[in-house]
Amino acid sequence: MKKVFLAFFIFIFSLSFAQIVTPTDSLRLDHYAKDSIPAAKPKNAANVVSEIEKVNAPAKKNAVKKLNPTKAGLYSAVLPGLGQVYNKKYWKVPIVLGAVGTGAGIAIWNQNQYLKYREYFIAKLNGTPNEFVDERPYLDAIALGNAQDRIKRQRDYAIAITGLIYILNIVDAVVDAHLYEGRKDPDLTIAPAVIYDDFRTQPPKTGLALNFRF
Repeated sequence: MKKVFLAFFIFIFSLSFAQIVTPTDSLRLDHYAKDSIPAAKPKNAANVVSEIEKVNAPAKKNAVKKLNPTKAGLYSAVLPGLGQVYNKKYWKVPIVLGAVGTGAGIAIWNQNQYLKYREYFIAKLNGTPNEFVDERPYLDAIALGNAQDRIKRQRDYAIAITGLIYILNIVDAVVDAHLYEGRKDPDLTIAPAVIYDDFRTQPPKTGLALNFRF
């Protein structure tokens, strides 16, 4: 009986001793971090949108340059062709200046001719000496009056056409400023191309190709 009791006591003692586990391979931290990470503050919608636009903004070198249509129109109103210079459409400047200059020149020439024929007409009516009328006695007052009216009408047409060209010059500058972009769209291009027929029986022809990529 004593042996049984002794064996039972040894078994209980060994079982309780086995429950004590000595850590041999664990890290023990003597110091703990005292700093804490603050919670992120909520941002309002305006700041969020601003940050998104800033991140997704195109690179500066590829940014679209915008022009002021009002400024372009005022430049062309002050001096025809100046708005085209502002829009960097330099090839249009000689066309605008040539058209306006030609119209103004024709109007001035017809005005001078009108004044001369008016003087001849008045001299013929009054019978006053005039070199032009005296050298052409076959020209009566009706012929001189008709010539005067025809030249006046030509002068008026020239003034009207010149005014129209002047207005179109302003409109062109304003529209160009509205549509101007500082970069070329690579998705839509027009370039020279060599055109072949389906069977290659005809010689190739040159033309323009419109390429659209999507």
